[in-house]
This record gives sequence, structure tokens and C-alpha cells, in this order.
Amino acid sequence: MRTALLHPMYFGSILQYVAIAQSDAVIFENEDNYQKQTYRNRTYIYGANGKLLLTIPIKHTQKQGRQLYRDVRIENDFQWQALHWKSLETAYRTSPFFEYYEDEFVHLFEKPKEFLLDFNYECMQIVLECLQLDISFSKTTRYDKNPKEIVDLRDLVNAKKEKPHHLQPYIQVFEDKHRFIPNLSILDLIFNEGTNALTYLEHQSIFL
Repeated sequence: MRTALLHPMYFGSILQYVAIAQSDAVIFENEDNYQKQTYRNRTYIYGANGKLLLTIPIKHTQKQGRQLYRDVRIENDFQWQALHWKSLETAYRTSPFFEYYEDEFVHLFEKPKEFLLDFNYECMQIVLECLQLDISFSKTTRYDKNPKEIVDLRDLVNAKKEKPHHLQPYIQVFEDKHRFIPNLSILDLIFNEGTNALTYLEHQSIFL
């Protein structure tokens, strides 16, 4: 039995969902400290000009030291939700499956969200439903730096220190301009591949 330990991400990268789809069970890290420049509050999509970063603004605490991920609050003074949804529409409106799935996602951007971790779980639940991916997952109750008997894939959250992985190409909206861009947000795969997305995830030959 293969159990993967992962960080909840903002929607999550394709590699994250390769790991989820190819695991028997998943544990999500709920007790770690928040770190900047990670997929905790950012995701990459494929825009008309290439790779486009979407970042959720967070409230900065006045406390000294690190802040727990689950305590991080979203900064709603900025119209980030409207901006992110407009960016997704612009990037994927002409993709084969955007209209099929847009009603599943649009409500995530209509009401203010308070805690980043809670919002990421909400996004993930919608993604799992769209993928029709039924997984068994749990959450950690304490932080373990070196867990045993599980596959520790928490480093997938590091946006700035990504390890190269080979992912099979699929058709992307703007690939004629910028070629295939691997490991974007899972939304890129869903909007382009639709009902074939889960099959794609299951057939990547890279269990991490």
C-alpha cells in the first residue's frame, strides 16, 4: 500500500495530482509553518503570453517567528478573486472543456474567503469531484520532519525549487505560440483534457 504525504496547494499542480491518483491513500500536512513563494498560495496557468502566475494575497502577521499554515488569513482588500477568475476565463474560454466545468469553479471566486488552508481544501474538493477521483485522505495532527513508511512528497509545494519531471504532452490552448508547458495548475489539464484528465494522471510513468 502506497501512502503519500502532501501539502494542500492552491488548486495544486499536475504532479501533485499524479501523486494523488497513483497512491492508495493520501495524508495532507496540516501542522507545518507557512512559507512564502510556494504553491500554498500560488498557481501557474497558461495565458496568451505564456506561463502566468496567480497569487492569493495573505495578511502579514505582526508576531515574531513563523506562522502556522492553518492560521494564515487571506487579504481580501484586493480584488484578487475577480482578477483570478478573469484570468482563467481569458486563458481557457476557448479550451474544449471550460464551459463544461466553469460552473463547478466560478463560485469559489464569488465570496470572500478567510483562511488560506481552508480555501485550498475547498478548491481541492472541487478538483477531485471534476476528476471523479475517489481517494482516501486524512490530515496530520503533528509535524513530523522525517516520517516513516510513507512517501514524503511535501517538497512538491516548493514553486522555486522544482525538480525536473517528465510529463507527457497534451494539447494546450496556446501551445502553437509557446510550445507545451508542463506541470501547470491541474486546472490546465482539466480544461484541456476534460474527462480524459484522470486517465492522463494515472498513466504518467514517474511515481515521485
